[in-house]
Amino acid sequence: MGLGNLSGGELLLLLVIALLALGAHRLPDATKAVGRGLREFKRALNETRDAVERPDEPPPDPPRRLLE
Repeated sequence: MGLGNLSGGELLLLLVIALLALGAHRLPDATKAVGRGLREFKRALNETRDAVERPDEPPPDPPRRLLE
């Protein structure tokens, strides 16, 4: 998962804004919380993807040819 089209300068600007908004003492806790949230989101996404790709039920039989 990438950061889209953000360049190094844009990332630095975002970090400076976060530092000003949260303060130096709250920034580490905020980044940890964001990291935990992203990990939980990815875990849930992977579980959902696995459930869709590998269902518990076997696939149905293919349709039979209709008789005329």
